[in-house]
Amino acid sequence: MLAIVSAVLFFISFLINAADISTNDVFTSTNIMLIGLALLALHVAGIGAGWNTRGRRR
Repeated sequence: MLAIVSAVLFFISFLINAADISTNDVFTSTNIMLIGLALLALHVAGIGAGWNTRGRRR
């Protein structure tokens, strides 16, 4: 799930950079790209990969 969100953020960052859209200091293409990289790193680390269901063993 986090990988999909990071891919969307990378695409938004690309559009901001390619279209040369002026944004405020918080939503620059570099900041959005760094948030995407952080989410991708969390995904690779195993956080947000999904729930692991364990059944009862008897």
